[in-house]
Amino acid sequence: MKLMNNKVFLDTNILVYAYSNTELDKQSIARKLIVECDSYVSTQVLQELTNTLTKKFHNSWEDAQNAVLESCKNNLLHINEVGTIVNACDIALKYHFSFYNSLIIAPALESGCSTLYSEDMHNGQFIEDRLKIVNPFV
Repeated sequence: MKLMNNKVFLDTNILVYAYSNTELDKQSIARKLIVECDSYVSTQVLQELTNTLTKKFHNSWEDAQNAVLESCKNNLLHINEVGTIVNACDIALKYHFSFYNSLIIAPALESGCSTLYSEDMHNGQFIEDRLKIVNPFV
């Protein structure tokens, strides 16, 4: 059962671990976040997941499609639009993140999430005094 008022955003690496069989401890944590939280992903996250599954892990396109469909079933989807890209540029300027990391942060803010789970960003950092970046694997 998902916890209400626990809106979280998942970076691509969290979904990759959910589908990976190489690091079972991280897989377990990633799957628990998806099951227990009101979790959001963006169109960019799904694109990056597809690319990683097919290029790095050599999964079939059918497996990648199934992962995308399952991710949309188990997480809420934020569709990146022009405003999201503009917000990402503002975040990159203000916080000195790369554009692509900023394009993860922007939809997390737009979705009203209080936590962004990511292995790749600054653990413990607050964005706009309302979004905390957390590395769930430390």
